[in-house]
Amino acid sequence: MSLKAINMKELKFNPMTLIGKEWMLVSAGNEKSFNTMTAQWGHLGAIWNGDMPTSVIYLRPQRYTRTFVDKNDYYTLSFFDASYKKDLMYLGTHSGRDEDKLAKTSLTPVFSDGSVYFKEAKMVFVCRKVYTGVLHEEGFIDQDILKKNYPEHDFHHVYFGEIVKAYVNED
Repeated sequence: MSLKAINMKELKFNPMTLIGKEWMLVSAGNEKSFNTMTAQWGHLGAIWNGDMPTSVIYLRPQRYTRTFVDKNDYYTLSFFDASYKKDLMYLGTHSGRDEDKLAKTSLTPVFSDGSVYFKEAKMVFVCRKVYTGVLHEEGFIDQDILKKNYPEHDFHHVYFGEIVKAYVNED
């Protein structure tokens, strides 16, 4: 499998399916220390004059991957074919704080562009952090969302990342 750089404007996909149904891995770190987690919440688009391709990710405060996203300038989003769903499920239900969870999958880390992503991905976005914040209880207009998603009041940290590189798998 080989990842090839591509212009963001050439990509065609449905973000609702790509993130919400197929999931993604959010990763950060380097060869010495990194972590990854499965996510199905996120956004892709443009912001600030409409010319900055951007990802938005949401990480709960207790997630181990958040410590890596916080201390690094870059994070990546890796997207996979359905054949990797079992690996993504494992990575989403086990913590890298407790084990080398990647060793229990068929995925191969690639260290490049200031972060880590995976050789088997069908598409990768390398994102440079440009903004972070935290969701607040008083911001929820729809109280049902608050009750359903935040019974512990562990509000997500939000990260905007400028997508500085995109890769697609040539195989």
